[in-house]
Amino acid sequence: MSYRNKTYVAFASENIRLYRLMEAWRENSNIDFDFYDAHDLYVSRDTSLPTTIKRNLRQRMSNAKQIVLIGTPEAKGKGGDGSSFLAYEIEIMQEFDLPIVVANHDGNKKVDRNFIPKPLLDADYYTLSVAFSPAIIKFALDNYAAKFASSNKSGPHYYEQSIYDRL
Repeated sequence: MSYRNKTYVAFASENIRLYRLMEAWRENSNIDFDFYDAHDLYVSRDTSLPTTIKRNLRQRMSNAKQIVLIGTPEAKGKGGDGSSFLAYEIEIMQEFDLPIVVANHDGNKKVDRNFIPKPLLDADYYTLSVAFSPAIIKFALDNYAAKFASSNKSGPHYYEQSIYDRL
């Protein structure tokens, strides 16, 4: 497998505006937030065949070292429907054993099972839920994701309020 140095942002297609907001945070010199975007690799077109899109998604994720899943009701639904591209991405995240930061779009700082796709909950996959905010997402990518592989934790987790207060 190739060297992993990218952050893969997964989201339901209905939530692309939230992904675009994350890109805007990255481009804003007044916000301390950066990520290496795996979506820049192996670009698919809207006219690409589903098999081509899935192959490109797998390639992108093979270069990812961590995932940000934008947590929304749509992401929960599509991520667990077994047929969408997001469901395929969730499957690959687990196959590659990647750390997943669930960024709750509504600012909730705790685990919200209404935003986490069922396959992750069913597998008791170790995830970290945070508010959809650049400072805490960056903190999670720098801390949780770095320690994910050596952890024996399972299931969804979240940061206590004291971490948010420090940031």
